[in-house]
Amino acid sequence: MEEIQSQSDHYRSSSSSASSPASRVPSSNFFYLRKPGALRQPISFEDSPDWDDTDIEVKVEEGGADSIRASLVWKDLTVTIKGKRKYSDKVIKSSNGYALPGTMTVIMGPPSREKSTLKSSCRLPDSARIYGEVFVNGVKSRMPYGSYGFVERETTLIGSLTVREYLYSALLQLPGFLSKKRSAVEDAILAMSLGDYANKLIGGHCYMKGLPSGERRRVTIARELVMRPHILFIDEPLYHLDSVSALLMMVTLKKLANTGCTLMFTIYQSSTEVFGLFDRICLLSNGNTLFFGETLACLQHFSNAGFPCPIMQSPSDHFLRAINTDFDRIIAMCKNWQDDHGELSSVNMDTAVAIRTLEATYKSSADAAAVENMVLRLTDKEGPTLKSKGKANFVAKIAVLTWRSLLIMSREWKYYWLRLILYMFLALCIGTVFSGLGHSLSSVGTRVAAVFVFVSFTSLLSIAGVPAQLKEIKIYACEEANQHSGTFVFLIGQLLSSIPFLFLLSVSSSLVFYFLIGLRDDFSLLMYFTLNFFMCLLVNEGLVLLVATICQNIFWSIIMLVTIH
Repeated sequence: MEEIQSQSDHYRSSSSSASSPASRVPSSNFFYLRKPGALRQPISFEDSPDWDDTDIEVKVEEGGADSIRASLVWKDLTVTIKGKRKYSDKVIKSSNGYALPGTMTVIMGPPSREKSTLKSSCRLPDSARIYGEVFVNGVKSRMPYGSYGFVERETTLIGSLTVREYLYSALLQLPGFLSKKRSAVEDAILAMSLGDYANKLIGGHCYMKGLPSGERRRVTIARELVMRPHILFIDEPLYHLDSVSALLMMVTLKKLANTGCTLMFTIYQSSTEVFGLFDRICLLSNGNTLFFGETLACLQHFSNAGFPCPIMQSPSDHFLRAINTDFDRIIAMCKNWQDDHGELSSVNMDTAVAIRTLEATYKSSADAAAVENMVLRLTDKEGPTLKSKGKANFVAKIAVLTWRSLLIMSREWKYYWLRLILYMFLALCIGTVFSGLGHSLSSVGTRVAAVFVFVSFTSLLSIAGVPAQLKEIKIYACEEANQHSGTFVFLIGQLLSSIPFLFLLSVSSSLVFYFLIGLRDDFSLLMYFTLNFFMCLLVNEGLVLLVATICQNIFWSIIMLVTIH
């Protein structure tokens, strides 16, 4: 502890003299604590790994396609997004970099879309155009299905399912036998340390709390790990996580990377402990690459450019302070405010000047030359080709979707159980209004009117299921983006799963209505009326599902359905 205190005192004394631009030079006594628990053995810049010693060979172990490791390289990558003017917005500008097996490569920068664009270059929208080259194991080609996984920043989870049940819905993705699929699910649970939560409901039930945010985030990652991908892209893995959950998440991902998986993700901000777990960092601002390389080398790069990181400040906070133009507005608002330590910020120059300085320093540095050399070495020789792992067949997808929807519908009281209460109440009201009509010829018109009112109002009440349908449509949209499902399969599965509940609704409400208005006491006629009512509900349910899938908005879905009715 005395050694740490002496180092801190030495840094404080040296940082005061470093406040002027002329004195901003790297110090040989600058230390950075790379990993938690390493307080007594601080790591200096001299201890950072040598570029030339980096192992870039892609090893192929025995055991089939799952043992193949994948490296990802992007060379002179430029991405433009269609804006007000045709493809005028350059999100990525001539970026070079790579991600190696068994490592975590983080893309960091101010809140903007270039980080997610670089990470998701394998599945860009139609409004984007890509220039440059992307290599997988030295081969310029698209990544086949199943070789990569993609985790969105905000993924809709099914709260009425347990963790294991939710992951079993990944059977949508996998071909082969059920035993192999079950082992993939159990392996994903083990990899993300979800064993204690495997049988708990994701969203909770009644007075039971659901999973914490950290465990929910790990469930979304486990959903993609079921495919056993070679490369895993994650958008903001620490989104909405506290410091403890964030550290636990990164430790789990570090263990996953040690198995040979290539991890690549975006992060806006992180603590010092989390930062120490990264292998490489790609720093972006306004589409320009300000640095790519080892995490410790990035600290040295900032020191060389004149922006050394203070010993008591998180490196990610320091990086973003220097390259985020939003801080200029804050400094302009508070330019007359002073605290006990002098200025509000350790970075005195304008952010735009800092970005240009960092970019120019990086382009002329040995780090940029080392990246270009590494890119050439990785693309010089072709490695093993990644092959598609195949998809589940049409029948298996429908069966899984039907099973999943049955579980959701049986546990969500807003889905059909609320409608059952409403149908019974409506049948009771209409039945009492038209009760005792008799069987005379003059009462035929009244009985027809009663049946019309009953069927019309019960069909209209099916709109109450639109909010629940939209929740499942959001889940389907995520699955479709990852090529796990399709529109036709989703519609068929939803319609089949609704049959038992619609039959229950039709039988229960028909019995109340049929005998209250005094129709003929004949079982065959009762069944004929019930089956007709059931078919009306089934057709109407298909209509609701189709309109909700097309509109995907609760307001417009209800307007459309009311107009059609």
